[in-house]
Amino acid sequence: MSQSVRSARPNVPSQRLKMRRELAAAAMELFATKGYEETTVDEIAAAAGVARRTFFRHFRSKEEAIFPDHDDTLERAKAVLDAAPAHENPLDTVCRGIKEVMRMYAASPAVSVERYRLTREVPTLREREIASVARYERLFTRYLLGHFDESAVAHRDGDEDGLDEPLLAEVAASAVVTAHNHVLRRWLRAGGQGDVEAQLDRAFATVRRTFGTGFVASRAAADRPAAAAGASGANGAAGREGGVLVTVARTDAPLDQVMRTIEEALRQG
Repeated sequence: MSQSVRSARPNVPSQRLKMRRELAAAAMELFATKGYEETTVDEIAAAAGVARRTFFRHFRSKEEAIFPDHDDTLERAKAVLDAAPAHENPLDTVCRGIKEVMRMYAASPAVSVERYRLTREVPTLREREIASVARYERLFTRYLLGHFDESAVAHRDGDEDGLDEPLLAEVAASAVVTAHNHVLRRWLRAGGQGDVEAQLDRAFATVRRTFGTGFVASRAAADRPAAAAGASGANGAAGREGGVLVTVARTDAPLDQVMRTIEEALRQG
């Protein structure tokens, strides 16, 4: 009987995500037809057939409403990291983790393309998107910090002092996110057409060539404090000794050129 009771219980996480997506769909339609500034939370709730208080149980603001899947996707990316095989290169693990983000967008191409259009037109939505992306970057930075290979980095640079752990981990994580975003933007501009995962794999190959020797699969350092991996946002900034290293590249630049820019800034930092 207890088994029957358990089976009859609603899947709360699935219902929550379903409602978030319904609210997001209502918000996007209103933003597209009425305009972002002219749309109110009450109107979004009414269009989704729920009360205002229900909206605020799921989102803190109307700009947050068009990104309903990021919390769930962040958890899936974290699960990839947590379940990584002991022998896997940590950078490969991070690349697999961020694929969960790409799959989120690729699951609904039309919605993703419309969301991309809205975020280009509304600065507030663009800022919200950047804040969401920064959460993945922080997650990956913390993970890479626990798999830093001091000997490999010192040997590569020909310097016993080498590069400090937070810098390499943060810039490598930023490179993975940059590669992902580069491919994602190109795919969205093409109307969500094409094999985006294959494009992503080619982009990750460039990242691996640049940063793949700086980390080890051993988890011996997994408990190392992650406080040094402060948030850098999604702009490619990395902290070192209290300073800031910033790399700048055009969004339409070839990925190899973007990676060379990051690596050069890393070496000069």
